[in-house]
Amino acid sequence: MKNVFITGGTGFIGSNLCRYLYKKGYNISVGIRENADLSNLKDIEENIVLYNYTDSVNELASFLKEQKIDVVFHLASCFIAEHKPEDVNSLINSNLLFGTFLLEAMRIAEVKKLINTGTSWQHFNNESYNPVCLYAATKDAFERIITYYYEAEGLSCITLKLFDSYSENDTRPKLINLLNQFSKEGKVLDMSGGEQEINLLHADDICMGFESAYEFLNEKSLNEKYTLVAKETITLKKLIEIFNSISESEIIVNWGEKPYRKREVMKLWSSFEILPNWTQKISLKEGLNRLFNK
Repeated sequence: MKNVFITGGTGFIGSNLCRYLYKKGYNISVGIRENADLSNLKDIEENIVLYNYTDSVNELASFLKEQKIDVVFHLASCFIAEHKPEDVNSLINSNLLFGTFLLEAMRIAEVKKLINTGTSWQHFNNESYNPVCLYAATKDAFERIITYYYEAEGLSCITLKLFDSYSENDTRPKLINLLNQFSKEGKVLDMSGGEQEINLLHADDICMGFESAYEFLNEKSLNEKYTLVAKETITLKKLIEIFNSISESEIIVNWGEKPYRKREVMKLWSSFEILPNWTQKISLKEGLNRLFNK
């Protein structure tokens, strides 16, 4: 049996990954904060091990040893697209301090494999280093810390950089859910000009990618960055067109009613390397049909 530890397991991608790996026969341990919302895990909560974080690196290391953890899937993060001064502590604590806490516990427990989660937003204007926002900057900074543990402590890591995600079990106030809500309610949606590019990947394909990364990591020691990406990149306007062609109720949009966000990503990052031995299985049209037929 494969023993895995997942951070961010109560979130959207994390909970889907827990469910996906559990069905594949993995032993799942999930790190949680006190009073964490476990609603995304309610169907498998009795079949996984929950670890309540403390401020002790040694306690987490002991837990990893006890559970004989082979690999850590690190999905926990604080996402804020446009931060305010009061958000700085949360971004640094979640995306840098906690990540380093985790790496140090892995070092002590001699857990040598990590699948980390990055973002395409680390590459504004398709540059190798140009974070869209402070959130993306913290994700990039954490990769530098991983490099230290790779060079000094023998950690092996794959960072998977993601674009946008969705699925029929998504409860986040994200674009696809907002479109679905507004179409059902017959409301008019005020949007920007709609020329920005988007790349939407179904959660099932993302989970398959995380497992593929783990299998790839078993073959060699490395510290590499790959991407999980849908085959089709489209504009927001094109997405609405596809959405309306599938949905029973058409969504009405006032284009140009909202300004573009500061540092809006108009052209997506394209100079990436896709994870070897992985490819998208669920097309956007198939995924949207699942949403409407759930």
